[in-house]
Amino acid sequence: MSGVEVNPGRPEIGPYTVLFGIGNCGRSDDGLGWAFLDAIQKMPGFCGRAEYRYQLQVEDALLASRAKNVVFIDSSRSPLSTGFEIRACLPAKDFEFTTHVLPPRAVLHYCQDLYAKTPPATIVGIQGYSWELQTGLSDQAAINLARALAFFADPKAWVSI
Repeated sequence: MSGVEVNPGRPEIGPYTVLFGIGNCGRSDDGLGWAFLDAIQKMPGFCGRAEYRYQLQVEDALLASRAKNVVFIDSSRSPLSTGFEIRACLPAKDFEFTTHVLPPRAVLHYCQDLYAKTPPATIVGIQGYSWELQTGLSDQAAINLARALAFFADPKAWVSI
């Protein structure tokens, strides 16, 4: 992907930040986005807005357009050396629109196209391993979640992971 910076640093999370946790906690590690939101909201000083989504919708563009920063958190099937990655998300209209899948870059495209706003956005991908119909994270996914949360709790944690 050209124009995408991998691990650009910790995104700013403040009172005008919207965090979209994407997934399904009934499908094991697919629930990593929701588990991230559950945990980060308990961190001292958290003041962003947490939004739980099974999938992103066109309507999410309105909410994102009103934010100062947007963070999309989702599970990843890709192998990630530290168990998670952070990458910049840029608007793009090169996506297939279906009723089941709308990628974060499409939400930003609609922000730009419908509301003339393009908030800075970041994707946090957390590596998962199990996708079966069951609740609870796999042991390794739980470790990756803890690593991602440590990074958000302490930006210096990135070098020790």
